[in-house]
Amino acid sequence: MNNEGARADWVIPELGFESETERLRTAIGTWVESTPEEMRPQLEEQFLAGSKYFRPLTIFACQTAVGSEEITDETIQAAVTLELFHNMTLVVDDILDQSDERRGKPTMHTAFGQLAALMTSGFMVAEGYRMMATDPQVVGLLSELMSRLGAAEIAQWNSRTMPRGVEDWRKLAQEDTGSMFEVAACLGDRSEGLRHFGGLLGTLYHACDDVSDVRGTEALGGGGEEDIRDGILTLPAAIAVREPAIAEMFRDPNPGNYDALAEAFRAALPEAEAELDRIAASAIAEANRFARNPKKLITLVDRTRALGEAR
Repeated sequence: MNNEGARADWVIPELGFESETERLRTAIGTWVESTPEEMRPQLEEQFLAGSKYFRPLTIFACQTAVGSEEITDETIQAAVTLELFHNMTLVVDDILDQSDERRGKPTMHTAFGQLAALMTSGFMVAEGYRMMATDPQVVGLLSELMSRLGAAEIAQWNSRTMPRGVEDWRKLAQEDTGSMFEVAACLGDRSEGLRHFGGLLGTLYHACDDVSDVRGTEALGGGGEEDIRDGILTLPAAIAVREPAIAEMFRDPNPGNYDALAEAFRAALPEAEAELDRIAASAIAEANRFARNPKKLITLVDRTRALGEAR
């Protein structure tokens, strides 16, 4: 899982969006203060602990790559909305994964109960739609996102302990993470021009998360043990299960084979790294093809790729 509070200034200085990010933080804080008292304690814990704001940064970078350097209030509002949707997914993921901690603190359902967490996650989505209700393009993108995220969550859940290959992993990653980055790109450039770039960036982010988890790092958050326990098809797992013996263990993960699975996934890291390089190269090519000024998009790709190298 993503530990978004650990490295809040991870990429901001390189992109030059310090003031825009501060405007985003202020807007989120103002929104939290305006929420009903039944929701506010949960939202304060969720939003005021810090974040890398990677998805809003993607919006900002895509806007400046194709158009004006000025990040408008409307763009900030769209970024706030996407953060609400993103945090909804974190709350739901924590419930499904039975995770007790995130960002070094108790998860929402652990601290406030499952009912409060579920109702608050729904409130986030409702508020996101309310904020953008007068913009049909954004509402359409958010509706697309919700549909894809729901289908992706079910697909991933149904594929647990199934030893599938890299192509299957790629499809899951594209929908589970790539879909939100696609929407971020479309919110930034206000067209479909950078949609594929966003999807590649999100898939790269997902892959780096997989690789970092196997290494046991905390660059994105350490969820490797949970993934093994739950039979999640990560990129290293998709490579490792080509071996029949590993595939058989993957079908029935238990404490007796966790170590063997972890060792097999670590052995798959060199090939996983090569896949990361291929995705990054495709994203950079897409940025160069469709952006008038691709520099910040390439920076996003480079910094995302570096997360997969963290130790």
